[in-house]
Amino acid sequence: MVGRLSPSCRRLEIGCDCNSPPQKRWRATALQKAPRLGLTQKSCRASNLTTFLPCAILPSAMTAADRTSRTFRYERWRSVCSGILETAGNTFLLLIAVKWFHAGATAKALVAAGSSVGLMLSPVTVSVVERLRWPASAGAARLFAIGAIACVVMVLFPRMEVFVIASMVAMTTTSAAIPLMTQIYQDNYPADQRGRLYSRAFMLRIGAAVVFGWLAGELLTRQLELYRWLLLLFAAAFFVAYQAVRRIPSNPLHVSGGTHPLHAMRYIREDRMFRQTLIAWMLMGFANLSMLPMRVEYLANPTYGLAKTAAQISLLTVVIPNLARLCLSPVWGWLFDRMNFFALRATLNLGFALGILSFFTSETTLGLVTAAIVFGISNAGGDVAWGLWVTKFAPPERVADYMSVHTFLTGVRGVLAPFAAFHAVKSFSLPTLGWSAAALIAAASAFLIPEIARWKGGRKADLVLEEVED
Repeated sequence: MVGRLSPSCRRLEIGCDCNSPPQKRWRATALQKAPRLGLTQKSCRASNLTTFLPCAILPSAMTAADRTSRTFRYERWRSVCSGILETAGNTFLLLIAVKWFHAGATAKALVAAGSSVGLMLSPVTVSVVERLRWPASAGAARLFAIGAIACVVMVLFPRMEVFVIASMVAMTTTSAAIPLMTQIYQDNYPADQRGRLYSRAFMLRIGAAVVFGWLAGELLTRQLELYRWLLLLFAAAFFVAYQAVRRIPSNPLHVSGGTHPLHAMRYIREDRMFRQTLIAWMLMGFANLSMLPMRVEYLANPTYGLAKTAAQISLLTVVIPNLARLCLSPVWGWLFDRMNFFALRATLNLGFALGILSFFTSETTLGLVTAAIVFGISNAGGDVAWGLWVTKFAPPERVADYMSVHTFLTGVRGVLAPFAAFHAVKSFSLPTLGWSAAALIAAASAFLIPEIARWKGGRKADLVLEEVED
């Protein structure tokens, strides 16, 4: 293992596995300023050439408390950027497609499905990062850099075809990085503080989404053609996220030995409780994701009689739900660390069902605001549960693999659900679709009831997963 301290940014760049095919080779040099970090130079016996792993902080040179502190510091910066980018995926990219490009059903569904495509590709992301022996933070940072480039492309080529493809690429990068970030949380956050630290950083994300969502909504209401400046701001958010994540300490992913990108799917077969949870999540998630883009469609499309302005749409889909999330996020983080997980999930499902029904059966401002609050409260808990639940199931070294399976299936339903909703609304009313979604969520909750008793305060410690060679 060889380290090098970059004088330009004072980060420690590391190399390892001198016998593996490197992506970029650097000659071993003496560590400068190393004593300040408590480091000593080590030589690589196999060769004086090392595999350069960019943007990584050597975790073994830091105490557990130092790793937690440094991770939380840069995670807060990333969370602010993620809040800004969340408004892009949930509201503004689709709003631009509807109001500026007058996109059809398929184009709108593609824009809405961008994040889900990234989730589907997350097993491939994990596999590539694992094989290249990159630290998790290096892989995630590079994805954010690609997202920044995609936003710049949308600005330079303002055509609907380019907009649809580039917006999908940009949102794909945000979600494809999720398993890598979850592995970082597993490695760097103590188990008894993980939910609290995650929710505290998430509060910054929510706050950023509220403020940015309100300002961006006002901007587009006054002058819709300024949307290109909004895209530049999204590019800047991607770039800052890249700079923050590359400084988070992390290790290369554990080599699983699988020979194809979907090798982690075997855990569905081997782990019964994991499998049951994924089935329930598929039912609930399909219902929720099918109705999520329909909120913007319901408020923006004159067909439904509301025809809200961009500022009003932003208020009902971004600002109010995120204010509710901001208030309740610490509470859900505290509950995640202490509550029976399946009871927590069933409670959240009830909230999502009520939020969907109240939104799509309301036409008054009071009804829509109430529905937005209910949805925000449920979403606050959903954020924590969705982002961390595999840390309660997976062996520590397999968290990224488990999360990649979860995100892949989320991506599958996230791609299918918008297409199903935008085409189903041609034949059925939105209230009818809302009731159908609530019925699916009720079925998912019923599926979890037997697991509540089996949980008994946590995952069984003696669970052994059979390792299968792919």
